[in-house]
Amino acid sequence: MRTSGNNTDVLRQLLERRILHGLSCEWEVALWWLPEEHRKSMRKPLFSLRDMERRLGEWDPERRQIGLSRSFVMNHPWQAVRDVLHHEMAHQLAHEVLGAFREPAHGDAFRKACGMLRISQDATGKYDRVEDVPGSDASDGILLKIKKLLALAESPNPHEAEAAMLKAHELIARHNIDLLALDRKRRFVSALVGSPALRHPRDRYTLANLIQDFYFVQGVWVPAYVMERGKMGRVLEVSGTSENVEMASYVFDYITHYIERQWRVFQGGGGGRRKVDFALGVLDGFRKKLTAKKKKPEKSVGGALVPLKDPQLGSYLKFKYPHIRSFRRQGAEADPEATRAGIAAGENLVIAKGIRETGSPGWLISGG
Repeated sequence: MRTSGNNTDVLRQLLERRILHGLSCEWEVALWWLPEEHRKSMRKPLFSLRDMERRLGEWDPERRQIGLSRSFVMNHPWQAVRDVLHHEMAHQLAHEVLGAFREPAHGDAFRKACGMLRISQDATGKYDRVEDVPGSDASDGILLKIKKLLALAESPNPHEAEAAMLKAHELIARHNIDLLALDRKRRFVSALVGSPALRHPRDRYTLANLIQDFYFVQGVWVPAYVMERGKMGRVLEVSGTSENVEMASYVFDYITHYIERQWRVFQGGGGGRRKVDFALGVLDGFRKKLTAKKKKPEKSVGGALVPLKDPQLGSYLKFKYPHIRSFRRQGAEADPEATRAGIAAGENLVIAKGIRETGSPGWLISGG
């Protein structure tokens, strides 16, 4: 008979094998960003999980191995694991294909490799949990106001809570319109939201469109490893300024959990009603509330109308995803009762509190 400890060891080994398979799959997907001549020159390395003190990952050219920190992989979301894998893949590309033998670890060849793989050149990463709004020097003031308003949105007074949330949305819009009017160079980031899946329900696509329309980000469905299924699936990746990506990610998760809670309440009445129809109703009701209260879709600055679409973000996405393919999902006939109940729940939805807070120490990803 196996002991509990032995069972734990077996499960851990199975999980580690699944993670290593996922790294291999993600490596193969990332390879397709490269020009054909470089893609053919890249040979798949070995992958390993190792006990590392202060490194998240490392490319070992002698062993031809990409190693990741076991502790990091086990305690962080898959997006963070992918980021580190891609960083080490850039070191492999710089070394084996671009010939960076005597360059600094993060020299010209490495930077070129990052550009070819469409990834950030940053050598350190902080992966934090949802708590607070991170701000930049130029936007701390406005983001602090937004945070305070979202905290007020927790008020037990429904009118006060809704007014606070809508005021926060107004400030977000104003802040982004001002950034567009000034047209200063902005730094954009990308982040995965939600969970990778082989197939997503229709309401996830509708939710993705909602956060694009109201939270100043753009979304693309990208390949990602589905750990529990051991296969590549898809997940939503949103891009924008760091503040907007943080906000949009929080709202996506907040609405997802709100739908789950409200669905359980609705199901309490009995009946086999369709959850997707209920979820689509929630999103429709919330969109109508935001649209009805939206002040103006554009702002006059010096006599000129400033559109809300960000051309700099468009250029970032064009570089990151040179071949984007759009598609539509057809829906079946909806359950009217579930849809009506969802709309009512959506009209009562108030996004409260917010966002993220940094606090964990930085980690060195790789020295090469």
